Amino acid sequence: MNEYLSPHVCLFLDKNPLYCDVVWRFKWINCIAWTITLFSRGLLVAFVVVVEGMEYLPVEVIGNILSRVGAARDVVIASSTCQKWREAWRNHLHTLMFNSNDWPVYHELTRSRLEIIVTQTIFQTNGLHCLSIIMDDVDEFSAAPVIAWLMYTRETLRQLHYNVRTTPNINILEKCGRQRLEVLALAHNTITGVEPSYQKFPCLRSLSLSYVSISALDLSLFLTACPKVEVLSLVSIDIVMSDPQATMELTSNSLKDIYVEAISLDKIILEADSLEKLHLKDCTLEVFELVSKGSLSHLKIDDVSVIHLDIGESAEDLEIVDVSNFTIMWSKFHHMIAKSSKLKRLRLWGVVFDDEDEAVDIETISACFPQLSHLSLSYELRETALHYGSQDSFQLENVVVLELGWMVIGDLFSHWVAGLLERCPNLRKLVIYGVVSETKTHEECHTLANFTSFIVRLMRKYLHVDVQFEYE
Repeated sequence: MNEYLSPHVCLFLDKNPLYCDVVWRFKWINCIAWTITLFSRGLLVAFVVVVEGMEYLPVEVIGNILSRVGAARDVVIASSTCQKWREAWRNHLHTLMFNSNDWPVYHELTRSRLEIIVTQTIFQTNGLHCLSIIMDDVDEFSAAPVIAWLMYTRETLRQLHYNVRTTPNINILEKCGRQRLEVLALAHNTITGVEPSYQKFPCLRSLSLSYVSISALDLSLFLTACPKVEVLSLVSIDIVMSDPQATMELTSNSLKDIYVEAISLDKIILEADSLEKLHLKDCTLEVFELVSKGSLSHLKIDDVSVIHLDIGESAEDLEIVDVSNFTIMWSKFHHMIAKSSKLKRLRLWGVVFDDEDEAVDIETISACFPQLSHLSLSYELRETALHYGSQDSFQLENVVVLELGWMVIGDLFSHWVAGLLERCPNLRKLVIYGVVSETKTHEECHTLANFTSFIVRLMRKYLHVDVQFEYE
C-alpha cells in the first residue's frame, strides 16, 4: 500500500503510528469514505465510514466530500484508502487548505521539507477552485516553490487565501491577474507597482488585505483593476504615503461592503455609489468622507477616533446604525443620520459625549425614526438624560426590543429604565447589561439590591415584556 501514500500521509503516519493499523484495516474494507478530523488542541478524532454496498457512489460526489473536508492533511489520508478515493482526489477535488494551526507537525518541519509536501500535494490535483495556504508561524518560504503553486493552479482557481512570507517577496498580482479569481485574501505581503491595465481581476468580487504594505496610490489602482469587487476588507495595512498630507482616495462603482480596521491616516475619501455597508473599527482618522448616491443601509463604528465624519447623502436609506466606544457630539451626530427615516436598529453603546451637558434625545429619536424596532443604549448617565421624563407627547411605538446598559449603577439608571419603558408601549423584550465588580462595598451591595427590587416591580407591571440580564 505504501506506493499509494503521498509524502503528506507517510509523514502523518510516522508521527502518529497508531493510525497505521487504521489505514491498513480500511484498505481491506470495501469502503467509500472515511475522514479524520483532528482539532489540534482537543485532539477529537471523528471517523465517518460508509461500507459495503456504496462502492458505486460517483467519483464526483466523493470529490465533493473530500472538498468539504478541506484540510490537506485529512484529505490525503482519506484518499489513500482506496483507488476510487485517490481518483477523486486527483481529478475532482476543488478545495484544498494548508493551515499551520491545523497540525502541530507543520511547526516541526524544516522549510524545505514543508515546501516539498505542499508542492507534491498540490501537484497531484487537477482543477482546484479554492486554495488556502495559511502559514502564519512558519519560517519564510523560498519564492520559487510558491510561484510554482500559484502558476499551477491559477487557471482554475476561484478563491485564493494566501498568507505566506517569502524571500524574496512575490508579486501576487502579476501571478494571479487576468484570471477568473473571485475571492482573494492576502496577508503579510508587500504590494508595489500596480498596473491596472495589465494586472486586471475581471471576476474578483471579494478582496481582503491584512497586514499588507501598499501605497495609497497602489491601493487605489488595485481597486480600479477590480471592476466587479463588492466586498473589501482592509485590516492593519501599512499605507505608504508619498505626500505628507496622508490622504487615501478610493473609488469603486461596484463596492457594496467595506470593513476597515486598525488604520491610521489623516484623511480617507471613499467614493462608492453602490455601498450598502460601512464598518470602521479601531481606526484613528482626522477625516473620513463617503461620497455615495444614497444606498448605504448599515453603518457600524467601533472604537474609532475621527474628528470629521461625513457620509453625505448616504444616510437616507440607513436601516442599521451601530456605534460603540466612540466620542460623539449628539447634535452633530443626529444631524448626520436625521434623514434616516427607514432606520430600524439604533445602537449607541459605550459612547462618550463631547459636551458633558449632552445626552441622547429620545424625543428626537422618536420623531426622526418612526420605523425603529430595536434600540440599544449605554452611556454615562447624568440628570440631563431624564429631561424627556416630563414630556408626554411622544412614544416609541414600534420598538419591540430595548437593550440598556449601565456604566455606573444607581438610582438614576433605574429612573432611566422606567422612563424608557413607559415610552415603548409595544415592547416585547428588555435586556439589561451591567458590570458587577468582584469586590463590592456595602453601598454597592445596597444599590444592587435596590435595583433588583425595582426590576421585580417593573416585571410585575409589564407582564408582557420578557426581561433578561447580562452581567459581566
